[in-house]
Amino acid sequence: MKVLVVQNFDNTGLGNLRAAFAEVDAELETVRAHRGEALPDGPEGHDAIVVLGGGQNALADEEWPYLPKLAALMRAFADSGRSTLGICLGSQILARAYGADNLIGAAPEFGWQQVALTPEGKADPVLGSLPERFPIFQWHDDTFTLPRGGQRLAGNDSAHNQAFRVGRAGYGIQFHFEADRELVREWNEAFSDYLAERQPSWSDLHPSEAERHGPEADAAGLAIARAFVATIGK
Repeated sequence: MKVLVVQNFDNTGLGNLRAAFAEVDAELETVRAHRGEALPDGPEGHDAIVVLGGGQNALADEEWPYLPKLAALMRAFADSGRSTLGICLGSQILARAYGADNLIGAAPEFGWQQVALTPEGKADPVLGSLPERFPIFQWHDDTFTLPRGGQRLAGNDSAHNQAFRVGRAGYGIQFHFEADRELVREWNEAFSDYLAERQPSWSDLHPSEAERHGPEADAAGLAIARAFVATIGK
């Protein structure tokens, strides 16, 4: 199993996904697209693609000119039936790839928040084993409309479209299910200056929030990661 992992920002990380990939001895090839590393021209040679989050928005082509190619690549993976996963910014790029509207600054959300499954989500092979409502880590400003033909799998009051599927296994997941408590702690350190400016109460809130929501969120995130990995090569 060979998986292409695309990073859009430093210090993102795979968290729960790394654990799930290790369980099946997956081979991971990482492309740091934001640092100018070349994306492949198509999905051949890989069984799946994972596109991680980032601080830019999905329409920032002038500053990040690789974004249109990444959108086309994600669509090529999903259209070929290969498992495709976009997380946060990655979900927004996948939505763009399928003609949805990116809504910049329309849905700011941060910290562990509740997400609810739709009826389609309850029946979905990746999300269907989760509780109907569960806490999960969020960190985003933007959202998107549902791509035409996509299935809406989860939402909440901040972002109507928290997860969707296109085709067999093309998943856009707005929330950071990969962010277990360890990865959140790493982000606290890596982005400390930004958080001090934008989320000044977070350093005080984090310990109690992690204790309150972390165990359930970590369990949900690992379940999603394992279920996504199980779709690869099917």
